[in-house]
Amino acid sequence: MFYHLLKHVLLGPLLRMLFRPRIEGLENIPAEGAAIVAGNHLSFSDHFLMPAILKRRITFLAKAEYFTGPGLKGRLTAAFFRSAGQIPVDRSGKDAGQAALREGLGVLARGELLGIYPEGTRSHDGRLYKGKVGVAAMALGAGVPVVPCAMVGTFEIQPPGRRIPKIRRVTIRFGAPMEFSRYAGMERERAVLRAVTDEIMYAILGLSGQEYVDRYAAEVKAEEEEKRKKARRGPR
Repeated sequence: MFYHLLKHVLLGPLLRMLFRPRIEGLENIPAEGAAIVAGNHLSFSDHFLMPAILKRRITFLAKAEYFTGPGLKGRLTAAFFRSAGQIPVDRSGKDAGQAALREGLGVLARGELLGIYPEGTRSHDGRLYKGKVGVAAMALGAGVPVVPCAMVGTFEIQPPGRRIPKIRRVTIRFGAPMEFSRYAGMERERAVLRAVTDEIMYAILGLSGQEYVDRYAAEVKAEEEEKRKKARRGPR
């Protein structure tokens, strides 16, 4: 109920008016049935802009930190994400991947759209990073198509650290649905999962035109943060 209120009355019309998104390939989103929409992740704004222009409801697996923030802001953020039907996923610990997989397969089993950012985190520098294989495991496990998506311009309107986005036009592109029935029953084969994930990331790259980095974003972020800490400490 609240999802549709946000989308059609409170937030959706405002976002469409302010950012005037150019929408390309919307016809590639299946009119019904389960499917995965796999996109790049450049900005906090991505969570709202893509659902605002889709005709169907889409559920994202959202990081648990959005539901556990402190203070009034944390409670409001958690209430918003829950009301919008987003699912918290704990990304820490050895069982985090399996928890996300179970939640995602549950959404697909209901015949719904599932939104996934295969990079696992927002890009901190606007580049496209190596995808994690969860998207492939869900696509093969559920036997559903994957629609690649590229958000273009959202990094510029709200890069990491910027709370209020700039008002500027963005582009949202959807590619042709990708089906992987040739790999049916092979969702436990690591090499297959890697190949499918790379194919999906290559499709996103073709839509976004980003520079690609064949490393996980979280690893690169951690390395850069460690370098900043060492620089602050100075030579010993």
